[in-house]
Amino acid sequence: MPAWKNWRTATYTEPVVITTDSHVPLEVPAAMWAELEAAYQTPPRAYHNIQHVHEVAVHYRHVATSIDWKYPKEVFLAVLYHDAIYLAGRKDNEARSAELAVEAVGKYLASESIDLIKLSNLIELTARHGHLQPDNLDEDSKLFLDCDMAILGAEPAQFLAYDKAIASEYRGKLPGWMFQFYRRKFLKNLLDSPRIYLSEFFLESHEVRARANIAGLLKKPRSILMASSGR
Repeated sequence: MPAWKNWRTATYTEPVVITTDSHVPLEVPAAMWAELEAAYQTPPRAYHNIQHVHEVAVHYRHVATSIDWKYPKEVFLAVLYHDAIYLAGRKDNEARSAELAVEAVGKYLASESIDLIKLSNLIELTARHGHLQPDNLDEDSKLFLDCDMAILGAEPAQFLAYDKAIASEYRGKLPGWMFQFYRRKFLKNLLDSPRIYLSEFFLESHEVRARANIAGLLKKPRSILMASSGR
């Protein structure tokens, strides 16, 4: 596989190539990677695309270099596949993505020792963002889910770009007013919760900015939000 383009300094707008690195626990065969990229392009998405995978992978590596993973292979594969199948508004995206991941492991990584139940469970947990409590999760699950939600605590401009991209994905799927109703409800529930991030690691590094980003967005007039999401 081609060498890494430095994921240590990757930004929201700068794509990186996920291949080999000292903190990547397994080598992804080229054919497996090609199929994965194709999945993330079907259909085209504004946010839940391969760039999102690159961003979550940056956080995966940060955890790996800071406190490490108990199940590094399973979490890494969950990072790669957690949004592989995505149609805005569908309730089975995560379950279908988990099935695709398990199928791909059997096809390309059969010689690797990988806990397929753990892999599947990690991916399916992403369907419950905002509805989970840290006491009910193991440390890898908390850290993985927080990696996926790290965008909430990004720089304000990156956070706003993310929010607009989510709105774009729902354009034509829901009326703008309905999307904004459910979107604001989700964000307000996060803001009202005792904590947004499940792990102490991300609670310390991302919580304050995530709350500021969400609070700032919710203060915007609904007319502006409606214009950004389409009608």
